[in-house]
Amino acid sequence: MATTYITAAQSQAFDAYTMNQIGVSSMVLMERAALAVAHQIVNSTSFDLKSVLVVAGTGNNGGDGVAVARLLHLNHIPVTIWLLGNRDHASEQTQQQLVIADHYNIPVVTDQPDMANYTTVVDAIFGVGLSRDVTGKFADVVDAINAAKANVMAVDMPTGLGTDNGQVMGTVIEATETVTMSYNKLGLATDNGRRFGGIVTVADIGIYDPATLTERKS
Repeated sequence: MATTYITAAQSQAFDAYTMNQIGVSSMVLMERAALAVAHQIVNSTSFDLKSVLVVAGTGNNGGDGVAVARLLHLNHIPVTIWLLGNRDHASEQTQQQLVIADHYNIPVVTDQPDMANYTTVVDAIFGVGLSRDVTGKFADVVDAINAAKANVMAVDMPTGLGTDNGQVMGTVIEATETVTMSYNKLGLATDNGRRFGGIVTVADIGIYDPATLTERKS
């Protein structure tokens, strides 16, 4: 079966259709995404799980990461969340995931930790919707992750890699593996995508192209 590659706009449209027309909630999709990422981290030979750092933005990609941290914690894997930004300004779903993480007493830090303390890093900073270059403190975070010895799992897209064209948007995470949701992304099929995305796994989390669903009904 041929691989389907989609753009950021298609990804966002399919998300919206799945949530608003089919009725699958954002939190359900977030949980399924996190389950796919956590499963790959635990079962891949790429990652040393002595100590994991989840680097989470305040958008829904960060929420995926926070949920990944909880699932790893439940697998008795030491994990810390490095939250980039004010949690009060996070998306509703990410705030919910942080509250859940608090109930499990998962450490959440807002200042850069000592990267040498971590054997695996999860990149959940920005997802497919990144529309401008990564600069300032976010660029510093990307550079710190790349300078660390830990292997990196990217959630949906490596931060800084253009979803549609694979362009480097200022700076880019050098991921060991990427778990991307429901459909592969055009940017991951480029030379930069292969270089910075690493091993790509497409996880079916229940987000669908409405045209495909129409075909199935006919």
